[in-house]
Amino acid sequence: MKIATWNVNSIRSRLSIVEAWLTANPVDILCLQETKVIDADFPREPFEALGYHLAIAGQKSYNGVAIFSRQTLEDVKIGFEPVLGLTEFEAQKRVISGVINGIRIVNLYVPNGSAVGSDKYEYKLAWLAALKTYLSQLMTENPRLCICGDFNIALEDRDIYQPKKDNHIMASPPERAALRSVLDLGFTDAFRQFTAEGGHYSWWDYRQGGFQRDRGWRIDHIYLTPELAKQAIACTIDREPRQREKPSDHTPVIVELA
Repeated sequence: MKIATWNVNSIRSRLSIVEAWLTANPVDILCLQETKVIDADFPREPFEALGYHLAIAGQKSYNGVAIFSRQTLEDVKIGFEPVLGLTEFEAQKRVISGVINGIRIVNLYVPNGSAVGSDKYEYKLAWLAALKTYLSQLMTENPRLCICGDFNIALEDRDIYQPKKDNHIMASPPERAALRSVLDLGFTDAFRQFTAEGGHYSWWDYRQGGFQRDRGWRIDHIYLTPELAKQAIACTIDREPRQREKPSDHTPVIVELA
């Protein structure tokens, strides 16, 4: 089984790129973030024509998540609310999950946080604390979890083209500590199972020639619970879509399970 994650930064703007990528790379599951479209306007037909079932949770202009799967997802849950009863985070569509082949796929778009110390930063930290509680509950129901998405955090300096100061968003100690606390539930970084060195990135800023100068960050992650980590046989980052005309600023990350 191949599972991919990709922040497409507007599914309608990136429709032809995603369609072409799926045609060349017919993964079993594709998790999308920042779809930026309400459910009624989601371009379902091209992907259904490729043989995918779609589970979507969108909103106008911002956020939005979706899971494409070769088989119909079971027990689809949107947001934290179905598991935790929390409603404070539900206005922003950032979480969708479902079960396929006994594996719960959890697709996440973690808040960016804007700037260290801002209200949006505090919201991000609170959101990550809620995520830990949410995942802890899911693990009591099913120990086979794959969580993936745009985490908006580079966990280590080797995940950035150049180390950043402690007050830099996406690399600040509190953000990293919050994500590590989530991973302490028992998750393994699938990419780091196979690749130890730095210089591998999933996001490059549009500004200042970020991609051309390879000034990247690895902020899109796939994390696996122990049983699934043992099944992983590869995890790669596909830079090719980022080279296309008018691409997303992110590129796909793919894990293969035996």
